[in-house]
Amino acid sequence: MTRPDTTATTAAQRLPAELAHATELERLAAADRGPRPEGWRLSPAMVRTFILGGEVSGEPVARKIFGNDDVVERAIVTLVGQRGLMLVGEPGTAKSLLSELLAAAICGDSTLTVQGSAGVVEEHIRYGWNYALLLRSGPGPDALVPGPLHRAMSRGALLRFEEITRCPTEVQDNLIPILSERLLHVPEMKESEGACLLARPGFNVIATANLKDRGVNDMSSALKRRFNFETMRPLARLQDQKELLLREVNRQLDEQGVATRLPADVAQLLAAAFHELRAGSVEGTAIEPPSTALSTAEAISVAFSAAVQCHYFGEPELRPRHLSRFMLGTVIKDDEQDARRLRDYLRVVRRVRAGSAEWMDFADSQGD
Repeated sequence: MTRPDTTATTAAQRLPAELAHATELERLAAADRGPRPEGWRLSPAMVRTFILGGEVSGEPVARKIFGNDDVVERAIVTLVGQRGLMLVGEPGTAKSLLSELLAAAICGDSTLTVQGSAGVVEEHIRYGWNYALLLRSGPGPDALVPGPLHRAMSRGALLRFEEITRCPTEVQDNLIPILSERLLHVPEMKESEGACLLARPGFNVIATANLKDRGVNDMSSALKRRFNFETMRPLARLQDQKELLLREVNRQLDEQGVATRLPADVAQLLAAAFHELRAGSVEGTAIEPPSTALSTAEAISVAFSAAVQCHYFGEPELRPRHLSRFMLGTVIKDDEQDARRLRDYLRVVRRVRAGSAEWMDFADSQGD
């Protein structure tokens, strides 16, 4: 199996999950005694442990997805069968992360990916041709350039199709015969040279779709019938949001060599602020929520940026006032009225939490 080059991983900005968690995956595989579907590297139970955390051989396994535990279990069960898995949800609900972790644990390669966009054409998914070899020798195995789908089927691996609704419907529908018949026709080639590629055991498709993009390129009913749909929900518990903020922000800061840390109390405040903005309520006082999807991923970005500012511009520690400086760019994306909505939220915070020095530090830093 072809994997990303590991010789230069120390210089990589981000490692795929199978490399970032390579040691842990090896430990899980060594301890795995559960039944494995054909083509899988880990048993379904161990895949669940890899993603949701636990303990194996007396050593802890870190949780990588917070919340949505039932969705994770059903997603694993779906991939055992021969129906595709469709992960849908609001932006920032870890759809892509779950897709990557599933691929890393099940087949050891999360890089067989199609990134959906208006520019994706059939050749980007299935296969293309080396035209120099095509003109010299005609269509054959040497001239064929496998796409992610072709490689996934031939290896018995998982194909990840990100933001599938960003692609035109006719491009999406390339998956219908694949998911139905588990074979890929290459009509340009002779039968003896591989005109019909049969999917090896372990092959399946994980697609993701953003609920905010619903209606951009609606999926056909025929394609929908070939997927099991699972909806990823935003984190409901503030404690989960706080833990995720602390872990991810401080991990990113470590990777960047930034000494500033995100304190637990500041993480708690930021999680509460995002929760209140999404909910449109501050301690029973109604506010108009912004139109932007305020995900945990956005909160991580705010805290990381604030910490980087402190590190490089001489601030001794990260405090709430640093967070709100980056809130405006996060809240305002498409609707200019979101600036007013954020100011209204801060005014309510000043009124109902006048006795909290931390919340005043957060709310007053932007002023009116």
